[in-house]
Amino acid sequence: MAVEIALGTALAAIGAGVAIGFAGLGSGLGQGMAAAGSVGAVAEDKGMFAQGIIFSALPETQAIYGFLIAILLLVFSGLLGGGEGLSTTAGLVAIGVGASIGFAGLGSGMGQGIAAASSVGAIVEEKSMFAQGIIFSALPETQAIYSRYYFLCITRNSGYLWFLNSYITHGIRRNFRLNGGQLNELWDRKNCL
Repeated sequence: MAVEIALGTALAAIGAGVAIGFAGLGSGLGQGMAAAGSVGAVAEDKGMFAQGIIFSALPETQAIYGFLIAILLLVFSGLLGGGEGLSTTAGLVAIGVGASIGFAGLGSGMGQGIAAASSVGAIVEEKSMFAQGIIFSALPETQAIYSRYYFLCITRNSGYLWFLNSYITHGIRRNFRLNGGQLNELWDRKNCL
């Protein structure tokens, strides 16, 4: 017994797969690079184990971002929890969002792994480099953060964030109790998020 899935919903599933697949690939590569550097550091200095674990775990965040966005895409497409199918346009938006998160996670995960591996090597030479190593290792994370911002911007007007729109509208009405004209003016300013 086959289940019919709307084209837009199927496209959203592809977007979710791209998000988690590429972000996970970036995290895996980055963690492998950082762990490789950490193993060398621990071979030289047994006291480097804890720092090596910390630096090896840093690139994991990209996979977490990809996973969260994939879950959101699957929930809002109706694949998890049921619901109506998506339009083709909404499905294409989901592919764009998934690609943004996935590719940014791939690049920043690899970059973070390279920086983390180098940081571990630097700490073996100079113990006071730990804080600087964390900062340098965290810098490639910004690319993944930009992609989450893109997710919020692109889904804002595509129907994916209908729950956020209704929550904000309800909160404005409940908290401010403004008359219609003032509420509409405030609502227009809120759309600049």
